[in-house]
Amino acid sequence: MIGLSLSTRPQHAATPHAAAGVNCKSHLRVACGCAAAALLAAVAATAQITINTKTGVVTNKSTGQTINTIDRRYQQIEPTHVPLTKSELDAKTRLELIRLLASEQGFAMRPFPHGHKGLTLEANGKLAPFGEDYLDMVTAEGLAAKPGDRVVLTDVKVERSRIVFELNGGPDLKHRLLRHVEIGMGPAMNPVVQGGDNEPTGARLTLTFQKRVPELSGAEVKALLAPLISFDVKTPVQAFTDTLPAKLKDAILNHHVLVGMSTEMVLFAKGQPDGKTRETDGKKPFEEWIYGKPPQPVEFVRFDGSHVIRLEVARMGETPVFFTKDEVTGLLRTDGTPLEAGEANTRVAKAGDVERDPNTQAPAPPPSLRNPGEKLPADNQETGVMKPVQPPKQRPEPLPDANPDSEASPPANAQPPLPDASQPGPPRTQPVPPAGTSQPE
Repeated sequence: MIGLSLSTRPQHAATPHAAAGVNCKSHLRVACGCAAAALLAAVAATAQITINTKTGVVTNKSTGQTINTIDRRYQQIEPTHVPLTKSELDAKTRLELIRLLASEQGFAMRPFPHGHKGLTLEANGKLAPFGEDYLDMVTAEGLAAKPGDRVVLTDVKVERSRIVFELNGGPDLKHRLLRHVEIGMGPAMNPVVQGGDNEPTGARLTLTFQKRVPELSGAEVKALLAPLISFDVKTPVQAFTDTLPAKLKDAILNHHVLVGMSTEMVLFAKGQPDGKTRETDGKKPFEEWIYGKPPQPVEFVRFDGSHVIRLEVARMGETPVFFTKDEVTGLLRTDGTPLEAGEANTRVAKAGDVERDPNTQAPAPPPSLRNPGEKLPADNQETGVMKPVQPPKQRPEPLPDANPDSEASPPANAQPPLPDASQPGPPRTQPVPPAGTSQPE
């Protein structure tokens, strides 16, 4: 929305040129404002979208179609409702709060990225970042703790309007700035921080307040951090399933495997398999986990990478049952839609494809650089009729004892060529008379 604001100023005498300049500027501003308003109105008329700030789902308002969805683990949290006092945190309560929260253990309820900035949680408010930005941070910085992992508050810093928590050692090395300082004389320089520590693998969480940190107890701080860290006493399976949807949680607690589960979910649901095999389906490798032994039902769980793509259940005397439909991916989305839409509303088309009926329609013409209706000079030339193709005559094969360099000998039944009258022929031989006869002189 674009608005125009008008302000009144004292009127002063101005020259005609100055008045004309002011008038032109005012007309230009009004024209630009009208053009921008018309542009926004046209854009709003063509496409209107609705962004759910709680879940991060973008919906086309005209069609009602969801444009994109984010994994529910990266969606916006539900704000807490912890009553906060108006008195400021004093020095004594600050020390007690640090002593109580230091080295406290809990379970991660959301993915914690490994980065210097970390996550920021507003007291009784929202999480930043969330949605696509949250996912991009985890992808760029790496994952320090996934939902269900145990985390430790290794350091707690209480500042004026925020409390900074270092989880599992924090994301930065110790003496991060001093590592760039060296002391010495001449060419011999020694770093201030000696030795090389291991790379940090922790995360950072910042709890912010308005203006200042109020008077708080340890239980109230844990309640404010509940959407991200659970400090309740739980088993690892309970801590992991509490971060999942109800249907997926019940399946894991009842030891059932669903297509689309990750290897971690299958391990929590069934434990370590009785056997593993690696095979190839065509050129695609896969891994299969085997649970159970006859006469009990045997389950064959096939993985493609880190997710289940097929489940086979074999029982004694019965036909094996196969499950291939993904039931988990849709549950992890913010809107809960299934992975595959109904077949009646599904149509797959590639860019540039044109549907043609070969029985009633001619095939599409080949691609050409000419414009529609354009004719080339070659189109006016008459083309001859194609004649039948005459195969070449087969030459006689040479004899086995014949010299390949010499000319091929004529066949036995071939007649000798007639002599040429212009050239002399071979000498004729005289017949020999019989005995007792005299030859004429």
